[in-house]
Amino acid sequence: MRTLGVDLAAATRKTAAAVIEWDNGSARLAHLALDIGDEEIVRLFGATDMTGIDCPVGWPDAFLPFLAGHLAFEPHPVLDFDGIEGRRLLAYRDTDRFVTARTGLIPLSVSADRLAHPAMRCAVIQAKISRGHGPQARDGSGRLAEVYPAASLKSWGLLARGYKGRGGAETERLAELLDGLKQAAPWLDLAGHEDRLAGSDDMFDALIAALTARAVALGVTLRPDAAHAKAARTEGWIHLPTGGLDGLGGGLDGLGGDRP
Repeated sequence: MRTLGVDLAAATRKTAAAVIEWDNGSARLAHLALDIGDEEIVRLFGATDMTGIDCPVGWPDAFLPFLAGHLAFEPHPVLDFDGIEGRRLLAYRDTDRFVTARTGLIPLSVSADRLAHPAMRCAVIQAKISRGHGPQARDGSGRLAEVYPAASLKSWGLLARGYKGRGGAETERLAELLDGLKQAAPWLDLAGHEDRLAGSDDMFDALIAALTARAVALGVTLRPDAAHAKAARTEGWIHLPTGGLDGLGGGLDGLGGDRP
């Protein structure tokens, strides 16, 4: 099988993609690229079996009635979210709160932070995928799953903070993190891309997204239970790996992509 990881940014120049090919307990980084446009993401989606995208695939359910009430000059839907607790419901999704409770990490708000810009692009990409390959469930039960590389890394016992950015300390931490990943996953052939991965947190996150996509495909991530299922279908669901990296090399039957 082949898994795609996308580190999605608002601008194409900061968007990265990684494709991993899996075969008989080994894996190879078959494709790694930066400066990726929408159509290339859609093409790669069609050529792979499971995609992990590092970007929210939806907004908080509370956000729409709040905006609709504001636009219609209707006070009650707006006043339902008065106070700090109400604003938290507007800013964070059910899955964001779940991830924080499980990992201690706080995802950026899709409605109240700069993450809203890539999320708008992600919505357009989802529509383009739907047009060409059919709609993909936002809870990750199809061929597209929302992932959070920092949370995946923490779930696998690897450094989850301090590697993003262009500073000397961040670059050093990213190089150390890549070394830790290679030690934890000796079966992963990076195909000579080590220097590129150590020099770009965008491409590194795309690699982690592709590894997490494999975990989703194998069923070794936390899925929404009954308490979270309804919100996951509309807001999206961040998939957290439940097993170690060494468990990703197992087989999988009955999964195939629409290869061009």
